[in-house]
Amino acid sequence: MSSRGKASKFISAAALTAALVPGVSLALPKEGAELPNARLEDADGKALQMSSLKGKPILIVYEDKDSAKQNQPLKDDLSKLAKGDKYKQKVALAAVADVSGYDWWPAKGFVKDAIREESKKQKTTIYCDWDGSFRKAYGIRKGVSNVILVGKDGRVLFAGSGALGASDRKKILELLGSQVEG
Repeated sequence: MSSRGKASKFISAAALTAALVPGVSLALPKEGAELPNARLEDADGKALQMSSLKGKPILIVYEDKDSAKQNQPLKDDLSKLAKGDKYKQKVALAAVADVSGYDWWPAKGFVKDAIREESKKQKTTIYCDWDGSFRKAYGIRKGVSNVILVGKDGRVLFAGSGALGASDRKKILELLGSQVEG
């Protein structure tokens, strides 16, 4: 067999193995799946382990600078909910910026400053995924807005990529409401 044929078989086998081996994430977590534990940090280096949020519903919004406006209607709906103390205290929001392309000096310093400024403006902590490990752990698509809602039990209730339609936004708000009320 030629080396080209061997390489082709190897690539096919590797792709099949990746699809079958547990823990190799090729897509967003499925509804009902347990939330993987991953680590994030804010612009000041303060760490957040996702496992520390178990017991509260967790809303993960993962975006980069190009996809930040993609789910603005959902963010508008969520900001209306956040005006009351009930949701602020009972829901863990993990706003995550994909900054993996800026993990080098001096860019990292400028990005940290911009993240700090945006966190103040949005009145919420924005966490940074500097090396893409969070994105990989969750099977998040690069370059689009990703939204994952996790229940108090640590299981995924909703996961979606790209601009979410009205029915998905409604579903997220209803699921979030049931987690807060229930």
